Amino acid sequence: MPLHPQVEALLAQLQQLGLPPLGSLPPQQARAVFDQAFLPPPDALKPVARLENRRIPGPGGEIPIRIYAPRSATPLPVMLHYHGGGWVILNLDTHETICRDVALAAGCMVVSVDYRLAPESRFPAAAEDCYAALQWVAAHAGEIGADAGRLGVMGDSAGGNLAAAVALMARDRKGPKLALQVLTYPAVDAACDTPSCKENAEGYLLTLADMHYFWGHYLGPDGDRENPYAAPLRARDLRGLPPALVLTAEFDPLRDEGEAYARRLQQAGVPTTLTRYDGMIHGFVLLAHALDDGRRAGEEIVRHVRKAFGS
Repeated sequence: MPLHPQVEALLAQLQQLGLPPLGSLPPQQARAVFDQAFLPPPDALKPVARLENRRIPGPGGEIPIRIYAPRSATPLPVMLHYHGGGWVILNLDTHETICRDVALAAGCMVVSVDYRLAPESRFPAAAEDCYAALQWVAAHAGEIGADAGRLGVMGDSAGGNLAAAVALMARDRKGPKLALQVLTYPAVDAACDTPSCKENAEGYLLTLADMHYFWGHYLGPDGDRENPYAAPLRARDLRGLPPALVLTAEFDPLRDEGEAYARRLQQAGVPTTLTRYDGMIHGFVLLAHALDDGRRAGEEIVRHVRKAFGS
């Protein structure tokens, strides 16, 4: 299928911004440029009944979190959200839209986690922060009006990587139990050698060079690219993981690895839905304010969250 006309128009708009190549920038400067560029427009932010910023204990110091809750009786089921950005850029603010939308439409609490970024904090810092946040929510559910018996994880790109890693950690470390994992165009393998990496290496927002930049900062020169908590596709056994929704985009370097992970989950007996959005690029859900398929993907996520939580 050809590139969707809405995507073509969006890419043209982004080109007019004159953003520098990511690899030409040191991480701190990349954050200053790209975090601002990917903020959602104010009119895309739906009001929620409760929005609370907190700081919780973590393995490397306090972890900032942001709690979103709809107008609903407590206790609420909870989706832990891990933002994308290659473990290097982006933040809670860039991903406000999906958090608000899921909280409102699915009738659940969303807890967005501001994990440590690389290269200042390399793997496993981000993954351990994300797992620590899950543990904290489970242990303090009563305090925040949550239901510790109904927990899930979600994320896009690097956040999808972290959601998959946390699902593995929760299985391996005997809890907390998860009802769902939502992996949106997840980065699950550091090899970056699939056909989609070559086919979509340039011209579709995320480039293959960007992925080398991100993995290089996240793992460092001596990082373990076989560690399943860094590269979940390398896990030997995927049995016993929570049900999964995996979303991919046709014109995305990460398409093939995300779909390979979904197939492996299915082969391991994990109830898994895989949906490829044809004509779309990496980041299309983050850009739902401009892309109809981004909104449709958000609706698909909501349906799976509601089903997982029985709401």
